[in-house]
Amino acid sequence: MKLINLTPHPVTFVAEDGAVILELPGCPNPPRAQETRETHGEVNGIPVNKVVMGEVQGLPEPRPGVGYIVSRVVAEAARRPDLFIPDQTVRDEQGRIIGCRALAQV
Repeated sequence: MKLINLTPHPVTFVAEDGAVILELPGCPNPPRAQETRETHGEVNGIPVNKVVMGEVQGLPEPRPGVGYIVSRVVAEAARRPDLFIPDQTVRDEQGRIIGCRALAQV
């Protein structure tokens, strides 16, 4: 399966031994899910909104043999079998994410 990264960040897949398996460049115009907000009250004088995810914009149509890596928000809003999210993140000594070990679906 061909993987296409539609997140704004590079996605690097790292083996258990730290070797880079695959690196996919980020997408300059990633798909986004529309959001609507409704006032839902307040807590200690701070407004609380209810956010509802809507239609996804900028997501290519499904293609045979192609999987798209997207943000979790997009994957949850679109609910398509060809969408994946990075999973099992790998961090460096400073706690920065440097890669992932797997893909996941929501």
